[in-house]
Amino acid sequence: MSSDNQWSADEDEGQLSRLIRKSRDSPFVPVGIAGFVTVVSYGLYKLKYRRDQKMSIHFIHLRVAAQGFVVGAVTLGVLYSMYKDYIRPRFFNVSKK
Repeated sequence: MSSDNQWSADEDEGQLSRLIRKSRDSPFVPVGIAGFVTVVSYGLYKLKYRRDQKMSIHFIHLRVAAQGFVVGAVTLGVLYSMYKDYIRPRFFNVSKK
């Protein structure tokens, strides 16, 4: 394989360094992951105290909440990326020479 192929995995890069690099590229991905883990953890904790609610309904609500958090984080990431790439250069750069 070619060495300039950006889709190939770097053999020396560990999981933590890859996560840090990806976090710099798109900062809302770790927010989405953390929110997903938080919602799922809370939902599993509340599973014990669901009273007369069916388990399948509880899991459906849990899935919708977790997906909603992730979609919201991705949407914020896209909006931030659009701001960074298009709006900020247009209004805050005086001249490009």
